[in-house]
Amino acid sequence: MIQKQIKTHKLYLRVRCGKMTSKNLTKQELNRYSRHLILPEVGIKGQEKIKQGKILIIGAGGLGSPAALYLAAAGVGTIGIVDFDKVEENNLQRQIIHSTKNIGTLKTESAKNTIKELNPNIIINLHNVKLDSKNALEIMKDYDVVIDGSDNFPTRYLVNDACVLLKKPNAYGSIFRFEGHTSVFNYDGGPCYRCLFPNPPPRNAVPSCAEAGVLGILPGVIGTIQATEALKIILDKGDVLSGRFLVYDALAMAFKELKLGKNKNCPICGESPRIKELIDYEEFCNMKEEEEKSLEEDEISVKQLKEMIDTNEDFILVDVREEYEWDICKIKGAKLIPLSQIMNGNIDILETVEKDKNIVLYCHVGARSAEALNILRSKGFKNLKNLVGGIDAWANEIDQEISTY
Repeated sequence: MIQKQIKTHKLYLRVRCGKMTSKNLTKQELNRYSRHLILPEVGIKGQEKIKQGKILIIGAGGLGSPAALYLAAAGVGTIGIVDFDKVEENNLQRQIIHSTKNIGTLKTESAKNTIKELNPNIIINLHNVKLDSKNALEIMKDYDVVIDGSDNFPTRYLVNDACVLLKKPNAYGSIFRFEGHTSVFNYDGGPCYRCLFPNPPPRNAVPSCAEAGVLGILPGVIGTIQATEALKIILDKGDVLSGRFLVYDALAMAFKELKLGKNKNCPICGESPRIKELIDYEEFCNMKEEEEKSLEEDEISVKQLKEMIDTNEDFILVDVREEYEWDICKIKGAKLIPLSQIMNGNIDILETVEKDKNIVLYCHVGARSAEALNILRSKGFKNLKNLVGGIDAWANEIDQEISTY
């Protein structure tokens, strides 16, 4: 310990006296990264590795924001950002790379501008596309590490499979309400995402952040861990979070680590892999087929609902959100029956309603109303429809005057 402190102090003096030189780092960079240079685990050679490093970030959102900022500050030479969305006001609660002035602009452009203000020496590659099976391999092939900051299952499986096929480490992260998960998949023969989750959950089984909410600070914690792991891989230092799955509970301020083993039956990295090329991940995650089916059988679009309202069609519109959400915004003419009441059997408003009455259910984005639909169907109601996209879609496509959240 004492020897390490002496070595660190000597390095510090060399930096302060301007005696530390490098062929690949400018004098300005030596000063900028001086706190790295005095770390024996980093030093000149390590900082040169960082400068030569290329890291791809999937998603310029809650997780991608802190990851991009810290990697840029650390001096990673090339950072790629994949995203096709635009900045919205409700992003700013957690996506700290964006600001109010950037609302309405592409997230990639907003992120680039912020990074350039922080560190103008960074090369930033923007990929303003939706990552899919046709472009993923081409986009990812030239990077050393991939950071998965996506928020949906099709993209997570796509990123995992592309990383396995390209032999790239995948610094994974996910967030939900007050809990975050992170690990490094496909690193040095370690397990991949499919080793832990061979198959996706049923559609609508896991609410999105838009539906369930998320503590704004949470992605900062998880995204920073992802950036840390990516930097350790570039430096080839430390114990990388491979074969371990870290669970963070913000309410309890507690970390729990789960040991992961490589699954010999994994369909892509196991002993007899069945997946040898990228597939249709929307279909694999039951998004495409189910969506087409449900739209025919038990779902309705916001345009169809508007037509029903405009033509005075005889139906009941039920809002299954909670009362505090109802106070923020509502669709005119709706009746409030929170999902929590429906789950407890408290549906007094519908007790006198004929079982074959047309009923349209909606929530924030569609997950809770889908659950309510199944419960009411089990109670004998026959003509039920779930509003696709919920009141969020209604506000975006039909009535821009109502508040959103």
